[in-house]
Amino acid sequence: MKSLVRLALSVLAGLIAVGTAQAADVSEIRVDWATYNPVSLILKDEGILEKEFEKDGIKITWVQSAGSNKALEFLNAGSLDFGSTAGAAALIGRVNGNPIKSIYVYSRPEWTALVTRKDTGIAKVQDLKGKSIAVTRGTDPHIFLVRALADAGLTEKDVSLVLLQHADGRLALKRGDVDAWAGLDPIMASAEIEDGDVLFYRKPDNNSWGVLNVREEFAAAHPDLVKRVLASYEKARTEALKDPAKLKAALVAATKLPDSVIDRQLERTNLTYSVIGDAQRETIEAAGLALQKADVIKADVDVGKTVSALIDPSYASAALGQ
Repeated sequence: MKSLVRLALSVLAGLIAVGTAQAADVSEIRVDWATYNPVSLILKDEGILEKEFEKDGIKITWVQSAGSNKALEFLNAGSLDFGSTAGAAALIGRVNGNPIKSIYVYSRPEWTALVTRKDTGIAKVQDLKGKSIAVTRGTDPHIFLVRALADAGLTEKDVSLVLLQHADGRLALKRGDVDAWAGLDPIMASAEIEDGDVLFYRKPDNNSWGVLNVREEFAAAHPDLVKRVLASYEKARTEALKDPAKLKAALVAATKLPDSVIDRQLERTNLTYSVIGDAQRETIEAAGLALQKADVIKADVDVGKTVSALIDPSYASAALGQ
């Protein structure tokens, strides 16, 4: 019996030592924040990660992501360890060789739709033929647009894409430089409320999940740190659900947008999910297959296999005890 106790204590000490060694090997964790990821604002504003890793002497460095494409660029360059994207955007990143894992859900949003001004006469996707559309390539709005065009019997060749970051796309629409825009909240909500722009095509099911990604190399080297980051994320998500006023205030402060705009964004944002799994896998795979049919993803790519390589629920399950 004593030998069993000693063995158990030895194993426990070894696990503690491994965790301590992991923390000792890292001096900095780089995490993004984004206005399309409301949970990240609570995480940042409340200093939850800083408190978690203070005893380890690990610095938390915050980097703003203006869109999924930027988060993926930062992850691929190694300037971020954790980055927020749409699930389908993460899939495209993985297809293109970005070594990331999607490990957590921060929201179930309807954050994209196709937007136009009131005076364009555009009322349906078919009306986009021959028109100019502002879009940020490699993001959920871009993927949403491709799928909308395909469902309407059109392709990107039937329209003129104007490649701009999300905020610049909204301004181009406002100035009349483009006929439509593949929008993203909260900028889209601002265009809707402040400019009177029209969300002429909406399809919530074609909005892919908001997922947190980690560099595969970081996750393999520091699994205990990944779990601690996710446990901190879960604290922030729980706080956001418990105190909607705090969440709204954080978004207003970060975006400098009116309360009414943020209210509209939050109406379209569901924060009740966290562990990534089958529901996300199905949605992301469906998006991937649609993009493959539209020739955005090459025909020789095994979409299902790539999605399986992308999604890893083990970290969140361990961190959240689920």
